[in-house]
Amino acid sequence: MFTDDDPIVGVDLDDCREPDTCEAEPPARDIIDRVDSYTEVSPSGTGFHVLLKGELPQGRNRRGSVELYDSARYFTVTGKHLEGTPLRVARRQDALEAIHREYVQETESRTESGTGHSHVDVRRSESDGPVDVGLDDEELLEKARNASNGEKFQRLWNGQTRGYESHSEADLALCSLLAFWTGADRSRIDRLFRQSGLMREKWDEVHYADGSTYGEKTIERAVAGVSEYYDPGAAEESDFMTKPIGTGTADQRHAHLAEKNRLLTERVSELDTKLEAKEERIAELEAELDRLDAR
Repeated sequence: MFTDDDPIVGVDLDDCREPDTCEAEPPARDIIDRVDSYTEVSPSGTGFHVLLKGELPQGRNRRGSVELYDSARYFTVTGKHLEGTPLRVARRQDALEAIHREYVQETESRTESGTGHSHVDVRRSESDGPVDVGLDDEELLEKARNASNGEKFQRLWNGQTRGYESHSEADLALCSLLAFWTGADRSRIDRLFRQSGLMREKWDEVHYADGSTYGEKTIERAVAGVSEYYDPGAAEESDFMTKPIGTGTADQRHAHLAEKNRLLTERVSELDTKLEAKEERIAELEAELDRLDAR
């Protein structure tokens, strides 16, 4: 039973399990992979229940075969764990917000990808094809490392997932950054990602009924979420980044502040994750102390 007194959120996916193969259909597979928390087959056998920790965003909580619940609802637990998903109920706030936004909310519009490049000269894509950014791989990586969010890029490139709720979220974050710098060139994103420390065998595993691999779908989501790309023809970003915040145009000052706010938000998220881990450890120690006192 979901109540206001617990942090558990349930994702109900109906009519999405292939009866012959027992595989999840593409949209459900996408949600299950991104949430990356305890998942089991629903009582009907034709869907899935996903349990995670988080806060359900405001707005509607269902659209089509996707339903999200955090109170006044119950799931019948079957115990038929979906192989390949975690055995624990994990905290996945970022993934929950993304799923709610993309699959449930009224609006059809996509929000900005959050790649953090508002301060960099960009161009918008006028087509579905890649944009030529005029950089070879070494130049591209050097630009990415020296950008104002270069520390974040370098951490991900080195394979560090600190600050992300799952390895999959880190994969998507790096692919989104690469999408910006490569002009959404999917083959190039794939080639570069394989050189990063995040690369693992799962990248080439088929996870979807249409035959797509985990890596292909991750790149697809990253490209879909990026509408602006690096523009080498414009002025260098360093000209702006070296100016005091009080100088430059109003748009530049706004972009600078927006970047600072993004970095602060990222830091708060990291601290929240650490705090949650420490609170869980405190609870374990208190429980152990109670057992010792009773003994």
